Amino acid sequence: MKRFHIHVGVKNLNESIQFYSTVFGQKPSKVKEDYAKWMLEDPRINFAISTRANVVGVDHLGLQVDEELELSAILDRLKNADLGVYDEGTTTCCYAESSKAWVKDPSGIAWEAYHTMAAAELFNENSESKANACCAPSSIKVEASSCCPPAPAKEESSCCAPSSNKSKSSCC
Repeated sequence: MKRFHIHVGVKNLNESIQFYSTVFGQKPSKVKEDYAKWMLEDPRINFAISTRANVVGVDHLGLQVDEELELSAILDRLKNADLGVYDEGTTTCCYAESSKAWVKDPSGIAWEAYHTMAAAELFNENSESKANACCAPSSIKVEASSCCPPAPAKEESSCCAPSSNKSKSSCC
């Protein structure tokens, strides 16, 4: 079975844990000093936040699978999409030992497909420092200094985002 994965970079972990715990109606299943994760069943999602991301907001998306065979099927589909799949193999990332691969979608959003085998004590295998914050391999990075793709430039008017001017709505 597959589980959708979202990793969001946050400024304040404690405030974000409080917010997302309220939104999801449950506390995180894993909490570290720089990371928290909710394994939700409805919707079936692995939602993670950390202060390690180079940007605040969506860091990367992914598909988590329960079996190696499912990972092989996803990797085959990614390779058929011809977007330059990086098969990382077995690695330690986000306090877990996993087998994973990475790709960027046509818009530059990093996606990972992975199978988690065990919990780990380290955020990643390279370093416990924030200098090695993101797990995405450098071969798929947009910029050498960036973990994942830079956020898109903001448009002058956002169609469906709430307006900062409370007297006007910015929705279409």
